[in-house]
Amino acid sequence: QVQLVESGGGLVQAGDSLRLSCAASGRTFSSYAMGWFRQAPGKERDFVAFISWDGGSTYYADSVKGRFTISRDNAKNTVYLQMNSLKPEDTAVYYCAQHSRGTSWLSRSYGYWGQGTQVTVSS
Repeated sequence: QVQLVESGGGLVQAGDSLRLSCAASGRTFSSYAMGWFRQAPGKERDFVAFISWDGGSTYYADSVKGRFTISRDNAKNTVYLQMNSLKPEDTAVYYCAQHSRGTSWLSRSYGYWGQGTQVTVSS
């Protein structure tokens, strides 16, 4: 069993920064790629970022490229999402997930999910 716990969300103004953290326990964290997704009210859950098991590869949604950075610390069993230059359209619940198999930007490729953390960006 895997437990993923996100933290770091909050209410910020446009242009501010936030860093989300996702602490993992259970299966060997360093063996799995990880991803961040987000879901705004009334919308589907969207891919945000992906990082390989060793941090050597990262991918981003076009909407966040250049503003968000995903990273991981395998010694701490934690994956991060640094979010800069936040915009009101970034408002959503952000979820971290552990990749199982398949296409990295599809939510069905992930087997374990955290409970989510709310990010609200005011204009």
